[in-house]
Amino acid sequence: MRDQAENLRRKLLQSQGQLGRSIAVVSGKGGVGKSNFTTNFSLELVRRGKKVIIVDMDIGMGNIHILIGKSVKYSLKDYLDGEQSLEDVMATQYNGLTYISGGSGMSTLLEWNDAQFAKLIEAFEYLQQHYDYIVFDMGAGATNWSLDLLVSVDDIVVITTAEPTSITDAYSMMKFIYLKDAQKDFYLLCNRVYNTEEGRDTLQRLRTVMTQFLHKDVTLLGSLPEEPLVRKAVQQQIPFSELYPHATITQTLRQIVSTFIDQRQEEIHAPTKNSKFLTKLRSIFSKGRE
Repeated sequence: MRDQAENLRRKLLQSQGQLGRSIAVVSGKGGVGKSNFTTNFSLELVRRGKKVIIVDMDIGMGNIHILIGKSVKYSLKDYLDGEQSLEDVMATQYNGLTYISGGSGMSTLLEWNDAQFAKLIEAFEYLQQHYDYIVFDMGAGATNWSLDLLVSVDDIVVITTAEPTSITDAYSMMKFIYLKDAQKDFYLLCNRVYNTEEGRDTLQRLRTVMTQFLHKDVTLLGSLPEEPLVRKAVQQQIPFSELYPHATITQTLRQIVSTFIDQRQEEIHAPTKNSKFLTKLRSIFSKGRE
């Protein structure tokens, strides 16, 4: 019954023009636990009845399939090159969560031919119609390809740690994106903190800098603790929220997901907040082809 109700709800939202949201998870530098967060964040959304797909865009370094203990046979690039169907590259699933590997060779939209871009739009249209959330796990730092995509997605989750270099890089990443689209929504998370105060201070510092220099407010999701159980989960190739459902870090993750959902619910009825993901993506490609 719940599945039927969920399908009816999704069809109603689609008829109202409210398609699935696109979320990019980014970091200014590597080693901050971005992919681990993406995996467990997405699984928690699934547990709440959401239909979620992860697209791993950490080109050449994607490791979400390792975190969930799955092998990947095909990638999004195989689909774009016409070698495999979209269903084939969506074959990897874990406890209701669907996963697509980006594959190598996806450098920038502007280098693609018309046929490849048409297939990309066709794929993303399908995903928006059939999923509540499309979560892009981006590579660390900014590249031509990642900025093309980041400017297009609906929401951006920025992962930092309390290290000064990580904070600086997180700000730089948000500044890059802001200068291209000042209306972009940013959600900040501090990972691997040793205590609550460290996380709160780090996030507040970033928020203050964004407000002072860019006049841009951001949403603070909270912080996740440095937790030895995470390493054990990675070694067993089982997401920590699955392996340790009662651990403090899993409970904190649930609070973070609640904060994100609550923020989205406040804006979901505003027409300007309906997803414009594909419209923006088409615009970027068209300008580059002129």
